[in-house]
Amino acid sequence: MDDLLVALAGNPALPPALADRLIGLADEELACALAAHPGLTGAQVRELAGRFEAAAVQFAHDGRLSADDLPEPAGTAGWAHVALALLDAGRGRAEWARQLAAETDPELRQELAVCPDLPPDVRERLAADPDPEVVAELAWRTTDQRLLARLARHRHAEVRVTVAANRATPPELLAALVTNDPPPEVCQVCEREPIPFVHDPHCARTDCTLPPGAACDGSHQYAIHSLRCQAVDNPATPMSSLVSLADNESAILRWTLAARPDLPPGVAARLAGDPIPGVRHDLAGNPGLPDEVLRRLAGDKDPEVRRRLAHNPKVPLDVLAELAATTRIGPVLLPRVEAATDPEVRQLAASPVPEVRMLLATRRDLPPEVRDALAGDPDAKVVAAVAGHPGLSVERLAAMVAAQGVRVKSSVAANPEVPADLLLDLARQDPRVPKALREIARHPHAGAAALEFCLADERARPIAAGHPALPPDRVAELLGDADPQVAESAAGNPSLPVAAMERLIADLGARGGLSAAEGAEGGPDLRDRVRAERPQHDGPGAGLDQ
Repeated sequence: MDDLLVALAGNPALPPALADRLIGLADEELACALAAHPGLTGAQVRELAGRFEAAAVQFAHDGRLSADDLPEPAGTAGWAHVALALLDAGRGRAEWARQLAAETDPELRQELAVCPDLPPDVRERLAADPDPEVVAELAWRTTDQRLLARLARHRHAEVRVTVAANRATPPELLAALVTNDPPPEVCQVCEREPIPFVHDPHCARTDCTLPPGAACDGSHQYAIHSLRCQAVDNPATPMSSLVSLADNESAILRWTLAARPDLPPGVAARLAGDPIPGVRHDLAGNPGLPDEVLRRLAGDKDPEVRRRLAHNPKVPLDVLAELAATTRIGPVLLPRVEAATDPEVRQLAASPVPEVRMLLATRRDLPPEVRDALAGDPDAKVVAAVAGHPGLSVERLAAMVAAQGVRVKSSVAANPEVPADLLLDLARQDPRVPKALREIARHPHAGAAALEFCLADERARPIAAGHPALPPDRVAELLGDADPQVAESAAGNPSLPVAAMERLIADLGARGGLSAAEGAEGGPDLRDRVRAERPQHDGPGAGLDQ
């Protein structure tokens, strides 16, 4: 289907009558685009759902298709996936679940197993399914404590792995799983290959689904390792059953353990000296670390450890100030800065280190006097960071640009309260700043004159083409733009005139929705025809896009 019609299908101003015409032209791609349109009538929803399974599944998930809308009897083409979508959304019927549990296709049973609130008899049937992947899906999502206790002792190791991943699994079951008592009878490796077996990471068999490195020597070691990784990552697993893993030879286990906020201080201290940087990376972001470990990590030679530590909500403020001076953090709102008290805010604002003031400037709830002081900061990165703060006057925003120039233009242009007049000034000032033009192109206050300057920039042009402040005739012209992204943005622009929508549907619909290349022999392409009819512009951006 032509991309312009797909883009038009997403236009929020598409009239119902034209939506009907698109439905008549629809293939699978266009149907899915139409299914996302919030303005479809009930009749249009039912027609699309009846013709396209993918659209019906979308409607089932977003609540626009009910159980009463499904054809009966079950078994109608496409019924199963739509029924599964409704069951997953909690709006299906119990009899559907029973029918799907008896399907011969294991993939359908797997999809059913993750649906919530299944009838007890369906859960029991799925728990006894001969395909371990079906049982594993059930084990991952069920909240039935009795069933989890049963599946935790399942003969197949892969089922136990997903029990360990389930957040509803009780702590005592998780602790037992970690100890591997009793051991499973089979895993996905030994049920397929003679043991001992180690799967070649570069396996050339096209039908092989074993993970790279999967191995079994009779102890199901790969599956047990996966189980323990899942258990460590599960916050319900008692820390008492995991402490010994801090010295485990598996870096992945230590890595996962390092993120647990309930780490005992001694374990955290051991992991702070781990030779694997990734372990220390995750440890540095752990909000449960004692103060002495946080301070130790601040001296880590790995810059990523220090950067993660800066993002830790519990990092001491003095440590954060040191990190800001030595670590590339960027103008992001850090949790510790966001939680700073009023005295701490003023302390940070008075810091002699510009990077510290920049971090504070990213907050959007600063006292007016602090905000205004940062807006007048001599360092451009501080000014750029505070430029998006609400409440800054037009005069102050303009003064920031006058003082710092191109270094703050894009940040000022992104301020949600910047008025149209200032956006126009920023757009036409030389030198042009491409990032600022992109911010202006998406700004809700941008006017048509400013958008013309944005249309002269290659990367801002597709954004500006979708802005509703463009005059309708200008939007219609952009349907014929040489850049497909620009034309598609124009097709989705709510300011596109209905007459232009009608011409677009008529032109492309007459060719059966063919692309420009496919329809070349049937006459001039729509983009070429629109470009030929395009009037000359004398607006602020005239000539800039030539």
